[in-house]
Parts: sequence; C-alpha cells; structure tokens
Amino acid sequence: MAYSIYHFFADLCEKRQEFLSEKELESFPFDEQMLSCVGDGKFPDLAIKLNNDDAHFTGGELIELKDSKKGYSVASFNSTIPTGEKDIRKLTEGKTNTIRTQMEEAGNNILSLPIRHVFYLVRGRKRSDVKICLTHGKFFETVPVSTLISESFGQALEERLEELGESLSPSLKHKLLDLFSEQQTFSRTRNVDDASVRLRFRIMTEVKAGANILNPNQYPQIGGNTLNFAVPCHGETEQDQQHHRMKIAFQEMECENLFSQMEVFSLQHHFNGKFLIFQTNLS
Repeated sequence: MAYSIYHFFADLCEKRQEFLSEKELESFPFDEQMLSCVGDGKFPDLAIKLNNDDAHFTGGELIELKDSKKGYSVASFNSTIPTGEKDIRKLTEGKTNTIRTQMEEAGNNILSLPIRHVFYLVRGRKRSDVKICLTHGKFFETVPVSTLISESFGQALEERLEELGESLSPSLKHKLLDLFSEQQTFSRTRNVDDASVRLRFRIMTEVKAGANILNPNQYPQIGGNTLNFAVPCHGETEQDQQHHRMKIAFQEMECENLFSQMEVFSLQHHFNGKFLIFQTNLS
C-alpha cells in the first residue's frame, strides 16, 4: 500500500475520537508503519515514508504538531518559520543526523524527492469544543520566508535609524536587508572572545488572526468538534485531483464509509487564495 498525507489523514479519521482526550498530540497513536521518522524536539515531528513509482502519491510529506490549550489560537512556531515546502537536504545535513538516520533505516532514498510538502497538525480547545486541522503550510506562508525576515529586519533598522536621526542610502539599505534575509544567519551559535556564554538568536513566529484556521470569527466554516484537512486549491482541475487522491487513499485504507460521510468545500483564505477542506465530525 502507498503512504501519503492523504492516507495519514484517513488514519486520523479512523482514530478521531482520540483527539478529544487531554493527552499531548505527541501521544496520539499515529500509524508508525507510515512514518519514516519521528522527531526528537526538532523539525519535523513526523515524516511520511516515500513511495516508489506510485501513480498517485509520492509520499515524503513532513508534519509538525501544534497543540494549543489556550482556546483557538495556533501555538507559536519556535525557531522554524512555517512554510509550504522544505528542502530535505537542509534537514538531513551533518555527520550525526537522527532524521537522516531514521529515514535511511526506513528504506527511503531521501534525495529522490528533495523538495517536500509541509503540513501542520493543529489542535485548539475552547471549553468542551475541540478543533483539529491538518493544514498545508501555505496556509501560514503567504510571502516567501526571505521576504518576511528581511522586511521585519528592515522595520527594526528603520526604527533604530529614526531614533538616532540617521539614514542610509537606498542601495546600502537594500544590501543589508539582502544579507539578513536567511534564517541561518540568525540561528547559528556565535562565539565571542573572552565571553563566558555563546549567543544564538531565535526567530519566533506567531500566526495573525487572518491566517488562524481555528479562529471562528475568521473561518466560521471550521466548526467545533471537527477534524479538517486543508490544502491549496486554485481551480476546478486541482480540486478534482485533490478529491480523487483523497478518495483513493480512503479506499486503500479500507474506510470508504468515512469518506462518504465527509463534507468537502472551498475556503477563501484572507491572504492566500482558496483552500479545499475535507471535514468530518469528531464524534
């Protein structure tokens, strides 16, 4: 059988009542046969195994777990900025890399699919209601990461220059912002002579209301006590393809009855076009 984020979602649907427990998402009984690695506090928390020559599914998707106990907020992203895709080569570098080791032990030819889709399994609670969304990272990445970093740094630079009554030429400013557009620039640990500590800057990312898929004021279609799958979908052809993939996955997981009970609809993102939603009740 093939493995993919669609099969992963089908498995979640079969076990959906488990989401109602107070346990951490990390304790959810995920199907380990589907997984090529389980994270140890670093991105990703989970990764789907790759498929060999499957007509419908490549597999290999990366999954980050985001569990919030503070209502319908999305837990902040520490160190890793949310994106729709990741280069697996950057995640498997180094002589002792547990992600690479696990994926190789799972029999995956890692570099056969260098660019991986990223999904976030998000859970929020509000009193007795629970919302769970397995959403593509494009729900949170509406501008390139390099643009997000450089423009944020540019705002800090402008504020400081204004405080000092200084200014920079447009060309120098552009060069500085270009230099500080990569997260690795901040994430490396720095050593300073004679200092007794090392310094590393961390980037924390918080989701705006307009991109919070759990927020009932922004996205009322995502109801309480539902499990949802959200994927970008900008046309009828793409919508038909996504629907077909999901249907096949549920058939292969032998739970077609759950697929027939699911509601499928289009959701307009406030910043990033349309998303196709597959929704089922938790009970």
